[in-house]
Amino acid sequence: MAFALRNVAEYLPLRAISAALQLVDHEQNLKTASSFGRFYARWGSHRTNRAYENIRWAMPELSEAEAKRVATESIEYMFRLFMVDTLAMPRLVNPWTWQNYVELENLEASLGDMLTDRPMLLISGHCGNWELLGYILATLGFPMTALARPLDNPLIYRWLLGVREARGLRVISKWGASRQLADMIGGDDPAKRRIAFIADQNAGEGGLFVPFFDRMASSYKSIGLLAMRYDLPIVVGTAARISNRFKYRIRVEDRFGPDDWVDQKDPLYYITARFNYALQNMVRRTPEQYLWIHRRWKSRPRWERAGRPIPRRIMDKLENLPWMTDASMKRIVESTPGGAS
Repeated sequence: MAFALRNVAEYLPLRAISAALQLVDHEQNLKTASSFGRFYARWGSHRTNRAYENIRWAMPELSEAEAKRVATESIEYMFRLFMVDTLAMPRLVNPWTWQNYVELENLEASLGDMLTDRPMLLISGHCGNWELLGYILATLGFPMTALARPLDNPLIYRWLLGVREARGLRVISKWGASRQLADMIGGDDPAKRRIAFIADQNAGEGGLFVPFFDRMASSYKSIGLLAMRYDLPIVVGTAARISNRFKYRIRVEDRFGPDDWVDQKDPLYYITARFNYALQNMVRRTPEQYLWIHRRWKSRPRWERAGRPIPRRIMDKLENLPWMTDASMKRIVESTPGGAS
């Protein structure tokens, strides 16, 4: 009973705020949301400090003042995203108006994949407007299925699910989804054969540890295993806000497929490292639009927890990544208490 009452107590104010925001011009709402974000950045200093520390590690070239600015702006951005943009999408974006709010960049090859209705994996991260990314593609006539973690509050979850699915974006729970994926990929429904992942979440101690901003981060193995099993192309993309308006640019950061990993010594490691590298480059373009407060590097590899150096086999895998530089290798080793073996 107490749990149900708490859900209602969280849900009703949120719906009331949403209704009130719909009565005001969305550009003004963006300014209001930014004010809330600045207040939260000051009030929730422990989260702001976490964002600041993550930024300092990821982009050491930034000064202390610049890193603090990015930390604050990233929190302001998330308030604009959750309070305004997510709720405004169904009202503003449709097949006749999307050009007013969205620009497309270098999507030619990826749209070609979609026009064939072949199975594919679409990857993004908590950068820009990941909700809009799937939403606009569905609006353009390319429906897809997104894997998402259900919210703890079922009332809020069902409400936001309706927003997400308003234009044909199908959402399923990532818990237990592996049992459905084979049927989806082998089926006839194009929406179920295009599968979208938010791939920059911490995957726990059982994940595959690959570099993300020159520090080992736990990533889900399922994406690479799925791509390998069914020879699926992978597209990494983002919808980045332009200025402070409800205006976005959708861009493909990387596209690769079986031909790129078939000759790799460890294809799973290559695939996982490559889409993380693409996500990293995506964040570098618009660092103030990234969710720096989340704990991307929370889980640590087994050798690090044991105080041992990076195993030689892992060093070999890192050195075989085509984009790896000496400077990046040095930072990865320096971030590990035991160094390298």
